[in-house]
Amino acid sequence: MKILFLGGNLAKGLAAWLIEQGDNIVYKEDKITVDEVKQISPKMIVSYNYKYIIPKQILDCVNGMAINLHASYLPYNRGAYPNIWSFLEDTPKGVTIHYIDEGVDTGDIIVQKEVFIDEDKETLKSSYEILHKEIQELFKENWEKIKSGVIKAKKQTGGGIHYKREFTIFEPFIGQKRWDTTIRELKEQYNEWRDKFKGCSSQ
Repeated sequence: MKILFLGGNLAKGLAAWLIEQGDNIVYKEDKITVDEVKQISPKMIVSYNYKYIIPKQILDCVNGMAINLHASYLPYNRGAYPNIWSFLEDTPKGVTIHYIDEGVDTGDIIVQKEVFIDEDKETLKSSYEILHKEIQELFKENWEKIKSGVIKAKKQTGGGIHYKREFTIFEPFIGQKRWDTTIRELKEQYNEWRDKFKGCSSQ
């Protein structure tokens, strides 16, 4: 099957694995256009760690056969930085493979897995690595069924959560050194920061 694989650095290994399975992979990291997709003429799109939103015109090129690998337990923590928000807001942690629709991480769920992460032991960096290892394994285990379409996808239930708020202000707080802070300590620091921020914003 000819597959257009849209991804970032984390996705290269998975794209290579698909080639080993005999799939015809066209790999792209840059923002892709409708004309490029038409020229490639893929049967399916796989998006993983891709930083651009895929518009409906591109989805129409593959008749909706486009999936995304997302490092959260949807419908919780749609959008950017899902692993961070799962800890800061105490929502379920996990990984999800879902169909792509016109929303942001709102498509029907193909398969997902809840993942336990020890907040006293793991850091933001190590938890990120754990989640991406889990989602790659989940993809490999289910790839043949995903490709053949035999898995019955389910609609996302509940309102879900999509985080972008606060992060432009909160991002400097994370900083490079925070990635090696334990999750427990990070949450405590975040709560202190949030209380101070709310106090300042209310004045």
